[in-house]
Amino acid sequence: MSVIQGTTDGTPGGVGLLDKERIVAQAGFNRWLVPPAALAIHLCIGMAYGFSVFWLPLSRAIGINRSVACPPDMTLMAALFTTSCDWKISDLGWMYTLFFVLLGSAAAIWGGWLERAGPRKAGVASALCWCGGLLISALGVYTHQLWMMWLGSGVIGGIGLGLGYISPVSTLIKWFPDRRGMATGMAIMGFGGGAMIGAPLADILMNYFRTPTSVGVWETFVVMAAIYFVFMMGGAFGYRIPPAGWRPEGWTPPQDNGKSMITKHQVHLKDAHKTPQFWLVWAVLCLNVSAGIGVIGMASPMLQEIFAGALIGQPDVAFGQLNDDQRKMVAAIAAGFTGLLSLFNIGGRFFWASLSDKIGRKMTYYTFFALGIALYAASPWAAHIGSKALFVAFFCVILSMYGGGFATIPAYLADLFGTQFVGAIHGRLLTAWSTAGILGPVVVNYIREAQIAAGVPRAQVYDFTMYILAGMLVLGFVANFFIKPVADKWYMKEADVAALQAKNAASSQLVQHGSFGIGKGGLDGPAVAAWLVVGVPILWGVWITLSKAFVLFH
Repeated sequence: MSVIQGTTDGTPGGVGLLDKERIVAQAGFNRWLVPPAALAIHLCIGMAYGFSVFWLPLSRAIGINRSVACPPDMTLMAALFTTSCDWKISDLGWMYTLFFVLLGSAAAIWGGWLERAGPRKAGVASALCWCGGLLISALGVYTHQLWMMWLGSGVIGGIGLGLGYISPVSTLIKWFPDRRGMATGMAIMGFGGGAMIGAPLADILMNYFRTPTSVGVWETFVVMAAIYFVFMMGGAFGYRIPPAGWRPEGWTPPQDNGKSMITKHQVHLKDAHKTPQFWLVWAVLCLNVSAGIGVIGMASPMLQEIFAGALIGQPDVAFGQLNDDQRKMVAAIAAGFTGLLSLFNIGGRFFWASLSDKIGRKMTYYTFFALGIALYAASPWAAHIGSKALFVAFFCVILSMYGGGFATIPAYLADLFGTQFVGAIHGRLLTAWSTAGILGPVVVNYIREAQIAAGVPRAQVYDFTMYILAGMLVLGFVANFFIKPVADKWYMKEADVAALQAKNAASSQLVQHGSFGIGKGGLDGPAVAAWLVVGVPILWGVWITLSKAFVLFH
């Protein structure tokens, strides 16, 4: 019996438009259409990284040209409902925390549902949550209700982030078993690139909509929600899943010799978190992200305080001696540094994940930790000798490995636990990201404040921080060392796997293996068109970022 019976044009009766059975690929489908579909969603939700572009305009939403300050004794609860004064940036910044806490929580809670419901239904749910959250936030700005901003983009939008982030992971790994790292790297690269496109787009829209009575933010939210909804729905409806037993033509799974880090078995979702491997990988991701996210949060002030006047050709002028005009010039250069880090964060997701297909996931993480330890430890030296080029180069490589860690982890999980439940397992693992989103910035910020309070010169306040971050990576190196293949007792029986796959395929009880004429085509006409739809915005974002980064060395 053919594995694809029942998945031809005669889709089983009663199957809805969003159901998993509806999107099983047919003969002639090109697997290279799936990555741009994933990118279409990730580039939209990735704007979460760029939301800080709204903070300054929103902090003067009432005053327009100058913030109308709230009474100094106003509580945060009162600030959530006030309409008489402008919001503080610190209160708006809680949305950023909500984004990543809800992302990890939603991915963990609904990861199992995603595996059952399929990526199309999850992609549509993500679009409704993310874009609907933007519309609620627009109403919150229009009525000046901060609680609506928190609820709309922070909570509802954060759930959309979690669903959208993990929606393509399992699908891409199943489509590219021969290149797992590259496949997930392509999609997750989009999440890192979302702000690179969305932030300058938001700036253009706010300037267009700005009037004497409006800072242009709520109108920008509405327009971006509409644009993102079109792209995300296009991505969701572009998803296809391979039939059970599908393999790329000419590819055979690697032999399982008992020592290989790539298993051909499956671990059930209900058992994955019971293994030591899950928690070791959790620690690996948390420690790698904690170090990197701390740098992202302090990149701009770090460069300004360490190099100060040297950035504008006056090496003898310390940060505290800069006048207002000099501070603006230094801040502009630091913005270029931040943009450059963003670009390496994005590029690293594709580069390192693709490299992991060649050298293995464990060796890739060894590289992240060993090289990261050396670069963090050497960065104070680069600062002390006044080498701006070395300092910037160190952190560009560090941020490439931060992004690479995100993109490589799904393939690492698939190697250890199999592909059947990898999307849901990845969802649970993303709680490590939520933890790192709190741990990294808190450690970095508190150490910096303690150093300043102790009278340490601004140019040296980050030295101790760099050594602490290097110490985090030492712990990550140790955790990675202890990751071994999963014990046999956790593997599902082959009969149970076959029954589950047959049930999911909604076809025969016999799961055959082969290509079935599916997956071929390479970069044919439709694939090129799909890649252009997502590639043109990416190239525009890269050009904007490089033009801003140019001032760093000008």
